[in-house]
Parts: sequence; C-alpha cells; structure tokens
Amino acid sequence: MRPRVMPLKIGANHQTRRRKDEARAGVIQPAQHAEDARLVPISLASRAEKDGESEISLNCGAADLERFDPVHKLETLRAGERRNEDPKWDVGVEDIVVAPNYAPTAFGDYAGSLDSDVTISYDRVPKGEIELRHASSVYSADGHHLGSVDAVVVDDGDRLTHLLVERGHLWWKREVALPAEAISKFENDMLTLGLTKGELGKAI
Repeated sequence: MRPRVMPLKIGANHQTRRRKDEARAGVIQPAQHAEDARLVPISLASRAEKDGESEISLNCGAADLERFDPVHKLETLRAGERRNEDPKWDVGVEDIVVAPNYAPTAFGDYAGSLDSDVTISYDRVPKGEIELRHASSVYSADGHHLGSVDAVVVDDGDRLTHLLVERGHLWWKREVALPAEAISKFENDMLTLGLTKGELGKAI
C-alpha cells in the first residue's frame, strides 16, 4: 500500500485525532479564522505536491466544510468552577489563560493583580478519541522528553505506519522516523515510546 505523509499543518494549524493506530479525522483551520476550525474525516484528505513541498488537499469544496462539526470552544470559568460535561465530546488540547486585572485600587493605582476568572480555549474531540498536533510532546519510556511530533505517515487504509519526530534545538534540529510499533502510549497532546532514551539513541 502507498504510504502518505500527513504533515499536521493546514492553514494556521492542523491537528489529527486517532484511536490506536488509525488516523480518524483531522482539523481544518483557516489561517486567519481559528474559530472556524472543523473536524473533517481523514478519508477526505490526500497528499499533494506544490512548489516542491508536500501539502494536504481535501476532496471537498470550502462551502462543504460548514457541514462538519466545529472544534474550538472558549469558556470563562470562575476559580474552582468546572466546565459542563458533554455526552458526545471529550476535551482535547487546551490552553488556559489567566488575565490580569487592571482595575484601579482604593489608592487610585493599577495593581495588575490576577483576575479570578479563567479563560479556557480547548478543542472538542469525539468520546474515546485523543488529539495530536504539530509540536505534541514525545517522551521515552524512562520519562525523557525526546522532541515533538512533526508529521505522521499513514497507509491507504489510514493506518499509522511511522511517526516523524523533530529533535534538537533552534540551531540544531533533525527529523527522525519511528515505526508505529515503537509507540506504547497515546494521550492528548503527548506520545510515549516503548524505548528508553538510551535504546532510542542506539536504534537511530
């Protein structure tokens, strides 16, 4: 079967959902409108080449995206308050922002204390699914941070065959291809390998 590289980048950001070793859906996010991101079946995606670079194209029109489920949600909660459970959706990748409070104090100045309200930006994922994105963390079996997800390789059956991991620092980076069998645990925004850091170093 012909492998396909899914670079985890569409518009401003592309994130993919999967269960076990199957890529099930991807998030299509317009570059300038993150709030319009939609959850799209991975079966509609195909690899294409443009100007010598790989990209993902969809087998549907832009107007057709409106029929797919929106992904991003934004909630403001009081300190200690919990979001309501959704019977259809779990929470995927989330970012928490605590905004400073610049209201004047009794002395007339602006203290800049932290507001008790917490703004949470998160993605919805179908129940039982997890979410990966470009830059999701990759850890070794002994707890060392090894790098971040750069892309995944899937076959024609949308089965994950390889994970492309970006390792190194800003001034020195390289991409390492790891077989799917090397992954022992999938979690939201994180993968854990079945190899220790030392074993991985010997393998590559």
